[in-house]
Amino acid sequence: MEKNVGGYDRILRAVLGPVLIIVAAAMFAGLLVIATATLQATIAVVALLVGAVLTVTAITQQCPLNRALGINTYKGAMEPERGTDTPRPRA
Repeated sequence: MEKNVGGYDRILRAVLGPVLIIVAAAMFAGLLVIATATLQATIAVVALLVGAVLTVTAITQQCPLNRALGINTYKGAMEPERGTDTPRPRA
């Protein structure tokens, strides 16, 4: 798989993912109570899963959903075009 996550997209995932994991852990530990026990457990599981996915996609710089939607925020290494000094993205 080619990398398709970069720039601000990667930064946002790298920050938001661990935050969601910490929120989920706090909910499981009972430190953060926002609803009934069943609803809270459901929200905690969803937050944990979403946080884990965001963290993994930030680390690997590969997102299957981005690929399916045709989104690519990864700029990659720059190489100069032939005959010019202007860098262009690698294909």
